[in-house]
Amino acid sequence: MYSIGVDSGSVATKAVLFNGKIVEKLIIPTGWSPQTTSHEAVNLLLNKSKIDRDRVEKVIGTGYGRVSMAFAHKTVTEITCHGKGAYFLNSRVRTILDIGGQDSKVISLDGHGNVIDFAMNDKCAAGTGRFLEVMSNVLGIDVRELDDLTKNIDPEPITSMCTVFAESEVISLLAKGVSKEKIASGIIHSVANRGLSILNKINISEEIVFTGGIANSKGIKRIIEEKSKHSLYVPRESQIVGALGAAVIGWKLLNKDL
Repeated sequence: MYSIGVDSGSVATKAVLFNGKIVEKLIIPTGWSPQTTSHEAVNLLLNKSKIDRDRVEKVIGTGYGRVSMAFAHKTVTEITCHGKGAYFLNSRVRTILDIGGQDSKVISLDGHGNVIDFAMNDKCAAGTGRFLEVMSNVLGIDVRELDDLTKNIDPEPITSMCTVFAESEVISLLAKGVSKEKIASGIIHSVANRGLSILNKINISEEIVFTGGIANSKGIKRIIEEKSKHSLYVPRESQIVGALGAAVIGWKLLNKDL
């Protein structure tokens, strides 16, 4: 028997097949229809793992698109799911910093992986993956090039945190002849500072796990660690933590029902 967790995010949909451990996982673009993509994610996951649908006893939905998952047995907030997923990966985790495609959040856990406090920034894309994408497009580079491009480069300060105003600011800096490297360094510093700002909204306890697509940036991770004086643990599964947490919740419900 298995459970599936589906995390329908604004940019990507993540799904995890679980039976006490991660059996299979996937990440696909959400696109225009979270409902269609969530269905597709489940089907792709089952095809990829060669598991029959009737062997899946619980499907738990989370993320902003969870309201469209009529097929789910239960939907749970992403805050709770991130807590359960991170705790499953590392039971020492007490603080989670998650920076995704269009929002960021910090979550405080107790010794059992339950959420005791959290803070979110979901009003603006500033300091998120979307912010990095827009700024990279202005610079004419792939977002994956940012770490290499900014290595050992002093940042040109980016004063605007609003994505629209920051885009204009970057265009202006380029027109003044400021190098792409310095501007790119300024961009990743601004994202790191935004992460620090939300991290400081709750009491920080070791161990801190860094999740979401932005966690893949070694440069942003390094800056946050240097300024916060805390080390960040980045799991290999950093982008599927919410889906994993949903699958863990489904597995626990399933075993409770037996």
